[in-house]
Amino acid sequence: MRIRSLGVIDDAVVELSPGFTAVTGETGAGKTMVVTSLGLLLGGRADPALVRIGAKSAVVEGRIAVGSAAPAAVRAEEAGAELDDGTLLISRTVSAEGRSRAHVGGRSVPVGLLGELADDLVAVHGQTDQQGLLRPARQRQALDRYAGDAVSVPLAKYTAAYRRVRAVAAELDELTTRARERAQEADLLRYGLEEIAAVEPQSDEDTELAAEAERLGHAEALASAAASAHAALAGNPEDLEAVDATTLVAGAHRALDAVRSHDQALSALTERLGEIGILMADVAGELASYADGLDADPLRLAAVEERRAALTHLTRKYGEDIAAVLAWAEDGATRLAELDGDDDRIGELTAERDALRAELGELAQALTDAREASAKRFADAVTAELAELAMPHARVSVQISQSEAADESDGIEVGGRTVAFGPTGADEVELLLAPHPGTPPRPIAKGASGGELSRVMLAVEVVFAGSDPVPTYLFDEVDAGVGGKAAVEVGRRLARLARSAQVVVVTHLPQVAAFADRQLLVEKTHDGSVTRSGVTVLEGEDRVRELSRMLAGQEDSETARAHAEELLETARAGR
Repeated sequence: MRIRSLGVIDDAVVELSPGFTAVTGETGAGKTMVVTSLGLLLGGRADPALVRIGAKSAVVEGRIAVGSAAPAAVRAEEAGAELDDGTLLISRTVSAEGRSRAHVGGRSVPVGLLGELADDLVAVHGQTDQQGLLRPARQRQALDRYAGDAVSVPLAKYTAAYRRVRAVAAELDELTTRARERAQEADLLRYGLEEIAAVEPQSDEDTELAAEAERLGHAEALASAAASAHAALAGNPEDLEAVDATTLVAGAHRALDAVRSHDQALSALTERLGEIGILMADVAGELASYADGLDADPLRLAAVEERRAALTHLTRKYGEDIAAVLAWAEDGATRLAELDGDDDRIGELTAERDALRAELGELAQALTDAREASAKRFADAVTAELAELAMPHARVSVQISQSEAADESDGIEVGGRTVAFGPTGADEVELLLAPHPGTPPRPIAKGASGGELSRVMLAVEVVFAGSDPVPTYLFDEVDAGVGGKAAVEVGRRLARLARSAQVVVVTHLPQVAAFADRQLLVEKTHDGSVTRSGVTVLEGEDRVRELSRMLAGQEDSETARAHAEELLETARAGR
């Protein structure tokens, strides 16, 4: 990794080798920034406070060896990344303003992709993880992950059924708790539909009635106008001396028709006058029919206005016009059918809920059986690790239990009992420790001293790490609280783990660092920063000096140097 402008690190290169790498240095030298850098490469949260004061951004670049068929390589190539001779280049930039960018294989990618790749590349185990393992929920997660498919397969089925039963229960609660509101809504809908049905409105009826009312209300004026227009066109039988338009046009047509043969232009005008005469005769006839058809019937006008009032009553309540009223009635009928079917729906949902709870009980029992089978193997593996960590008489066990349901109607039946259940089953998982023969097993948070707790947690982490199919493990000061012979055993155990994987350990313990295949020293310059040369590989005399400092705080102490050399020799012989 290359780290620039991150915390106390100005510019440094961290070269991690295969096998076991130990990262050491004085408190505050910047070892934690190495872990933070790796966290950023793995998609961790970008905190602008990490950017070195005065810098515009912090940059972490990593070069990770992966096989072309490895899941991380396949996922990266799907995102458009390119592998460089079997290695994956990853970079993360965090600006002082808080913006974050990620690149994989030369391609800009969402930061979330780094988290996806991390699952297949690195497993991080730190003090935070240790404290998390004190919680029963975290212990259950560890057991489930250790168990693998034996638990994950029934757990997936249980989770799907659990989600369905929650959805069914929510719908049931909605139907039952809002029964009064829904009954009121149904009554209002029923009343409205009956009111509309009583009127029986027709599509566009309001528009047609408005036109008819306008016509009936002005029938006399319309008839008088039609009669006057007819007289002007066709003449008035009662006034034989009056000259009408039809007669005048006919006379004009006769005059032109007599001479039209002498001029083609005049012939065209004659034809047009003939057409005008025909049109005027048609209009005159229609005016006569219109005037005869008008009926100033006050009874019909009253009926029309009464019908319009009934329609207006509907439009005031259910829509701006009759089309909207009819649409409301259609939607209301559909909704009323739903509400009227609630009782049937409640019965269906109740039956489905009961069936799902019975299924959940069976799946929860299968989960319990799988966990109990895995718990024995998990506990034996952790106990064996404790023997390697200078706790030969300690015994770890896994307690799996269930709690009685507070309300029988809210539980599921498991093993003949009605128990509480949740999204991961009905089991409560807790690690118990008996540190010495004859002592009763107690929860690990209560049954171990500080040093014992660290070793128990490390043993759990190592066992847990063994179930992770990743090539690299990072342990961040998980050896805190351990010293003496136990610390030597911690170093030996990590060295054995490194035979099958790359192991990186940030540590203050010389007993652990002595077992490393490579030791990196992080140190500040006089101005308080870590430069490129501030992360160095220790070999030979330099490594002895650093171990001496870690042992006694004195690099040049002959006693400390002798002890450091002895530690290195012991580590070489005991791997």
